[in-house]
Amino acid sequence: MKLSKIEKNILFFSIALAAFSLSPVSASAMHIMEGFLPLEYSIAWGAVCIPFLVLGFMRLRRTFQDNRRSLILLAMSGAFIFVISSLKIPSVTGSCSHMTGTGLAAILFGVPATSVLAIIVLIFQAILLAHGGLTTLGANTFSMGIIGPVLTVLLFKAGKKLKINQLLNVFIASALGCLFTYCITAFQLAVAYPSEVGGVAASLVKFLGVFAPTQIPLAIVEGMLTVLVIIGMESFAKKELSSISFMEEAK
Repeated sequence: MKLSKIEKNILFFSIALAAFSLSPVSASAMHIMEGFLPLEYSIAWGAVCIPFLVLGFMRLRRTFQDNRRSLILLAMSGAFIFVISSLKIPSVTGSCSHMTGTGLAAILFGVPATSVLAIIVLIFQAILLAHGGLTTLGANTFSMGIIGPVLTVLLFKAGKKLKINQLLNVFIASALGCLFTYCITAFQLAVAYPSEVGGVAASLVKFLGVFAPTQIPLAIVEGMLTVLVIIGMESFAKKELSSISFMEEAK
């Protein structure tokens, strides 16, 4: 997608704003609960998300203008994120394990659009379900709506080049993207609360160890659910999938 001059200027400004917001933070550096992160880390993670969200809004705006048929897929992707990421299992003080649901949107619409869907879902969950929080919105958006989807997209594209079966490719990409989300969440917690012995690295190992027993099976389940949704879309929304070139690219 080519950006107009105005859109390029807006995107550049958002990157500059993110860099400015990060500058005063001195850090060594899935839903994290309200108030659990120190203020400076909350600001830093939020700032990193700004360029992705700005680009995401631009792309969604272009999608709405050029391809109305894709709106139903976008709505389904957002609903998928909301529903399965609301099913949480307590995992460690300050956080919890749950599926993310962002793999579907990442595969269909890319990372920037997924980041917008994720932050909308996270805001509703924080306000209505007390799941996550507004002060940790940036950190949760970064892990669930940006980095997890980045890996999902990279794996999905690599799978297509390797001519992996489409549904198997969807499963691998979405499952590992979900799992990677929690690796990033563990890193965010480790940076904010390094261990007295061993620092961030030791703390990271501890958080990953606590997440693993619940998150690995949840990632597998998410991969399977994403495959089922794709099968349903191929059965009942072929025209919509074709409108975003998914059917052609998947062949």
